[in-house]
Amino acid sequence: MSILRSFRQMIGLLSRGDFSRHLDEKLNEAVNALEACPADKCKAEITVKIILDYELGRIDVKGEVKTKLPDTAKFMKTPFWAIDGQLSIEHPNQIDMFTLRGVPPGSSQPADDDEDDAASA
Repeated sequence: MSILRSFRQMIGLLSRGDFSRHLDEKLNEAVNALEACPADKCKAEITVKIILDYELGRIDVKGEVKTKLPDTAKFMKTPFWAIDGQLSIEHPNQIDMFTLRGVPPGSSQPADDDEDDAASA
């Protein structure tokens, strides 16, 4: 009769060794994702869950694994402002910042009152 004396032995026997191989694959995926991470600091997470079901003297053991890998692509944020219920890349206080004021349509000269202001300055 073979008696298991360690958790490590039990893990190696789950699903005829498939669970242990699956854990190895998940570990490799996590390491590869960390190496490919574009940021200076990344985190990966591997969660192993062992479920023990007891029924009539028999214990069924099932393993589950979940991974959380870092994003492989980081995108910088882009600021938008809401104007009239729509998105705009222009700040609401700066929308008319680069338009010429006091220039009559079709003219290349400023209006008379702007010339007077410039001459007196």
